[in-house]
Amino acid sequence: MAADESEQAVQAKSPESGQNLLKQGAEGKLYIGQHNGVRCLVKERFSKKYRHPDLDVQLTRQRIKAEQKAFERCKAAGVATPKLLGVDLSGRKIYMEYLERAKTAKQLVDETVLKEDGKEVIARLAAEIGRVVGTLHGHNIIHGDLTTSNVLLDPVEGGELPYRLVMIDFGLSYHSMNVEDMGVDLYVLERALLSAHSEVPEFFELVLDSYRQHNKFKLAETIAKYEEVRARGRKRTMIG
Repeated sequence: MAADESEQAVQAKSPESGQNLLKQGAEGKLYIGQHNGVRCLVKERFSKKYRHPDLDVQLTRQRIKAEQKAFERCKAAGVATPKLLGVDLSGRKIYMEYLERAKTAKQLVDETVLKEDGKEVIARLAAEIGRVVGTLHGHNIIHGDLTTSNVLLDPVEGGELPYRLVMIDFGLSYHSMNVEDMGVDLYVLERALLSAHSEVPEFFELVLDSYRQHNKFKLAETIAKYEEVRARGRKRTMIG
């Protein structure tokens, strides 16, 4: 995995574990550690002090198992993720492959948006994102937090593109055949792109064009639900 530049700026030694801390949020922390002697990425979930200890353990285990299942479903669907190296339920940890040379899709857009070939680069990226999200939904996988910070570009040689697209952060992922869930997933992505990449207003439409080509599971119903969710979101924004 890789971190955005803003995340790289806060890299530090975790005082508790002595590991390289990459990112920390309300739910947990992400740091470079080891698993069976292999350098890897560790995602550790925090305990919630406001919850009953038994309930906290139960909910945390459910989320870790759900995330583990998402990795397995992605592999079956042909969607690239970091390799899952192991899970420690009692330690609240997931061990994953560390893609040291990868950068986020957000970094690529930020680096190229003002360049001469920026539009072409972003259009190719949008097509890849649409392909992968369409594949996820075609296999009833809801990501739950689709942003360009949760898409890694891992360098490759000799391919049609100079990278392979790797999806990360399945902490909110789940399995669903409900088209409204897919519509919400698309709406979350649209809002994320408008927020992070307002200088590329056509970004989401480019993603959606590719998505239509690669998701054959109830496509018309999914797009209709997305438009319905989008309309509700706009109404809430106008009302305040």
